[in-house]
Amino acid sequence: MKQKLTEKEEMLMNIFWAHGSMFIRDLMAYIPEPKPHYNTVATLVKFLEEKDFLEREPMANSFRYKVKTTEKQYRGDTVSEVVARYYGNSYLSMVSQFVEEDKMDIQELKDLIAQIENK
Repeated sequence: MKQKLTEKEEMLMNIFWAHGSMFIRDLMAYIPEPKPHYNTVATLVKFLEEKDFLEREPMANSFRYKVKTTEKQYRGDTVSEVVARYYGNSYLSMVSQFVEEDKMDIQELKDLIAQIENK
């Protein structure tokens, strides 16, 4: 599994996942107020590159950053870690807890079974 993202890193990755490749100056436009300093964002982007979530492409005298790890990959890795850590690697145990706590109804369970059968 890739390293976990901090809350701020995840916020930046959500922007990249939603809008695609961009320069840091473009990224700044999507960050909500109060905006962190440009250098702070540049440091976070560097960390995301080091964690293998982004890769940079040289463009003139700057870098454009693009997604290397998709949102689907990240979510899948995160769920797998939760299942391994809290449910003994049993997805059945996790789904059973949802059913027991009325967080998943019978129709959703039937839909899940149908989805598995049609795979």
